[in-house]
Amino acid sequence: MAELPRAQLIHIDVDRRLGHEWDEWDGRPLPNQGNYDSPPALFFAWSAITLVILLGVLGLGLFLLAPRLQAVHSKVPAVLWSALLVIGSLLWVWWGVLLLSHQLNRPLLPEPLAERGPFLRLMRLTSRVADRFGRRDWVENSAVKVYNALAVMRGRKVGQGELLLLIPRCLSKVTLDGVLGIAGKYGVPVFVATRGQLARRVIRERRPRAVVAVACERDMVSGLHDVAGKIPVLGLTMTLPSGPCKDASLDLSRLEQWVRTYVV
Repeated sequence: MAELPRAQLIHIDVDRRLGHEWDEWDGRPLPNQGNYDSPPALFFAWSAITLVILLGVLGLGLFLLAPRLQAVHSKVPAVLWSALLVIGSLLWVWWGVLLLSHQLNRPLLPEPLAERGPFLRLMRLTSRVADRFGRRDWVENSAVKVYNALAVMRGRKVGQGELLLLIPRCLSKVTLDGVLGIAGKYGVPVFVATRGQLARRVIRERRPRAVVAVACERDMVSGLHDVAGKIPVLGLTMTLPSGPCKDASLDLSRLEQWVRTYVV
């Protein structure tokens, strides 16, 4: 594989196989030729459903346990119901501000409450709920778009050597050449992670100040959950015309946009 000028291409093996999320794939063509492009509104709709289910399950559990809890102390159920009401109200206020922040394209929440901790957990939980209804990939595509929009609002800039471009090994030859061309243009090192949760090890070793990561929706959501809480990340999902883990393509203009976001 030829190396383009200024583009550093290194293969890294880490602790978990990329693509394992597709182990159940039966070999049939993927819906819409593996293109799960979805509007951000889809994530907000499914995340609202997820919050309803979560609070409903907690409420049902508390209702069923109330007699036993009352035997411990008569005020315990009332205290727990009040706590659940407060937690539920805070969750909905946070979700509403998150939606408003996305709509206005303004960072209305501090980073720990926006594209980090709570948001990443909601993204992962929403993915699991959507999976039950066969809509996982579409919802995850939408979630990544929302995450990117929130991250871009911060307006971070890093040096060329401080950005890491992380890609999977399943890109088509044409797409890979395009990725290397962009990396060479901006002097950004490229790492191909053949195994692992979006190369946690290479991130620990290289210590970049920001990452642009390419992966399918399933690996992207898992990777963001593990990495984005510790370091700024922008994620770009792929189209899978030949099924998972083979000849994947991506929007090269969007990839260049994400690289430029950090280094220009």
